[in-house]
Amino acid sequence: MNLKNITLLLVFISTVITNSNAKENQVSSPDQNIKVTISIGEEIAYSVDYKGQKLIAPSAISMDLGFGDVLGHRPELMGSKTTTVNEVLKPVVKEKRSEVKNHYNELILSFRGDYQLAFRVFDDGMAYRWISKRKGDITVYNEEANFTFATNQMVYFPETKGFITAFQHTYKYLPLDSISSNRMCITPALVDVEKGPKVAITEADLRDYPGMFLTGNSNNTLKGKYAPYILKGDRLVKKEDIKRADYLARTTGTRSFPWRVVTIVDNDGDLLNTEIVYRLGAPSKIKDPSWIKSGKIAWDWYNANNIYNVDFRAGLNYDTYKYYIDFAADNGIEYVVLDEGWSNTYDIWELNEDMRMDDLTAYALEKEVGLILWVEWSTFDADMEALTDKFVEWGVVGIKMDFMNRDDQYMVRLYERVAETCARKQLMVDFHGAFKPTGIRRTYPNIMTYEGVAGLENCKWADYSDPEYDVTFPFIRMLAGPADYTPGAMNTAQKKNFKPIFNRPMGLGTRAHQLAMYVVFESPLQMLADSPTAYMKETECLAFLSEVPVEWDETVVLDAEVGEYIVIARKHGNDWYLAAMTDWTKRDVTIDLSELSTGTFTLEEYADGVNADRNGNDYKKTIRTISSDETIEVKMAPGGGWAAILRGSEN
Repeated sequence: MNLKNITLLLVFISTVITNSNAKENQVSSPDQNIKVTISIGEEIAYSVDYKGQKLIAPSAISMDLGFGDVLGHRPELMGSKTTTVNEVLKPVVKEKRSEVKNHYNELILSFRGDYQLAFRVFDDGMAYRWISKRKGDITVYNEEANFTFATNQMVYFPETKGFITAFQHTYKYLPLDSISSNRMCITPALVDVEKGPKVAITEADLRDYPGMFLTGNSNNTLKGKYAPYILKGDRLVKKEDIKRADYLARTTGTRSFPWRVVTIVDNDGDLLNTEIVYRLGAPSKIKDPSWIKSGKIAWDWYNANNIYNVDFRAGLNYDTYKYYIDFAADNGIEYVVLDEGWSNTYDIWELNEDMRMDDLTAYALEKEVGLILWVEWSTFDADMEALTDKFVEWGVVGIKMDFMNRDDQYMVRLYERVAETCARKQLMVDFHGAFKPTGIRRTYPNIMTYEGVAGLENCKWADYSDPEYDVTFPFIRMLAGPADYTPGAMNTAQKKNFKPIFNRPMGLGTRAHQLAMYVVFESPLQMLADSPTAYMKETECLAFLSEVPVEWDETVVLDAEVGEYIVIARKHGNDWYLAAMTDWTKRDVTIDLSELSTGTFTLEEYADGVNADRNGNDYKKTIRTISSDETIEVKMAPGGGWAAILRGSEN
C-alpha cells in the first residue's frame, strides 16, 4: 500500500471516528413538525426533518476569520440553552396583517473561543446565525453555508452572472444536481420538493455584512456565496475595473451575523402568508413612528410624462409636476415622486431650473401632497446630512434611492446609514436598484419598500415582466418583504399584440390583471405608474385605485399555485379586497365567501371582458348584492385577472 492510500485510509478512519463520536443537539418547531439536528464533531453540521421526512441532509457550516481561526472547526461545546418565545408583534406598517404571531423555539450553543450558534425554529421554517463574542475587530474571509437536500429536487433559480446586478432576475426551473459551482443566483430561491413542502432559502437581519447569493456543487446542494469587499468602485466604474479585497467584511468582534433562513411550508399559498423574514429582523429603533405614513404615489418615469389635453409642454418642468400634484390631491393619492431629472444626477445641488423646486415644494405643501425625491446613491451618500436637511426644509417626505446594484458590506452598511439618517429627519425611504428586503424594515419602519423585482418598467424594453412572472415572484421574492413593482398600466396587451415601446409603454396581460396587482402585490408605497391623464380618462379604474388600501388588517390566501395563479383576500376595516391573477392560461376559479365572513354584502368587481383575450384593455365593472353562502365564479382570460371590493363585512 503506497503512502497516498495509507493517508486516504487514515482520513477515512478519522472521519468514521469523528462521526461516531459526534454530539447531537436538537430543537423543534412549536408544532413539532420541523426538527433541526445539530451534529458537533470535527465540524458543525445541521440537518432538517419535516413531518418525519428527511428534508435537508447534514450540511456543514463555518465562518473563516483567517489565519486558521475558523468558527465551527474542531468545535468545543461549552454549553447550550433552549428558550421558547410566544408573542404578538404589531407592525408599524401593516403589510399583511395588524398582528404578527412570533412563536418559536430557540437553541443557543456556546463554544470555546468566544462564539455561539443560534438556531430558531418556527412552524413555518428555521434559521441559524453565528454570534461572535470577540473583543476588538474581526475580519471575515469566508462563510460556509450549505443547504444539502436529501434528494435531487427542482429549484426556482433566479440566476445572475455576477455580484453587480439590479436583482431583477426571472426564475429558471432547474434540477438541483444541474447547478454547478460556476452558476449563481440571488436570494430568495425556492426548492420544489417532490411529494413534500416548498422550501425557500434567504437571509434576515442583514447588517454590516455582504448579502448571500447561492451557487451549486452538483450534489443536491445550494451553497452560500458572498461578494468580497469593494476597495474601488461605484456606479461609474466599469465592472472589470472594480477592485475587491480578499475578505468579505471587517466588522466589530462582538456582534450577531445574519440569519440563514429556510422557510418550510406545505401549501404554495403559505409562501404568500409567511412573515418569517420580518420576525427575524431586530426590533424598531424608532421610538415614535407616528410620522410614518403609507400611501399611493403618482409616478412619472414609466409613463415618460405622456400628459395630453393640456395647454403646457409636458416634461421635466414646474407645470407638469403641478399637474401631478393636482391629480394626486383630487383623487386621494398621498404622494408624488419626482424621479430622475429634477436635479443633476451626479450633483444633486444643481437643480433643474425648469422645475422651480422652491415653488413646487411649497405648492405640494399647500395641496397636502407629499413629495418623494429620487436620488442616485453615490451622490446622495457623499452629502447625505446636508441634502436631507434641505429636503426637510422643503417639506419633502421621503427619498427614492437608486442604482445601488450590489450588496457587498459597504452597500449593506449604506442602507442602514440611509435608514438611520432619514429616520432622524422623519423621511421615508424607497430603495430602488436594490437587493431584497432582509427584515431591517422592522428595525427602521421608515423603510417602506424595495425594488429587487422585475417590475412593470421592464415592459418599456422587454417582455419578461409578464403574467407568468407576476404569479411567480410573489411566492419567492415577496416572501422577503414588500416589492415596488410599480403597477397600474392603463394600456395592456395580450402576448401576440405586445410591443415594448420605451416612451409609450404597455403592460402585458389584461386591465383587470393590472388592477388585481394592487391587492396581490405588497408595497406600503404603491405606485400608480401610468400617466394622470390616462387615469382620468379611465374613471372607473381610477375610482378603484383611489380607494384600494396599501395596508391590511388580515390576509387570507384562498388558492394559489406557484407560476400558475393566485387568489387572495385582504381585509381593511370592515371591507374585504379580493383579487385573482393567472398566467398566460385562461382560467376559471370559484371563490367561497364563507371563508371570509357571514352576511349579505355589496360586491364591486372588475373582471376581464368577454374580448379580453383579444384586447387586454377589455374589462367589465359590476356591482351586485351577494351573501356569504354564495360563491363567486371568476373567469380570467389568458394573462387575466379580477379585482373586487366586498363591502359591509362586520366580522
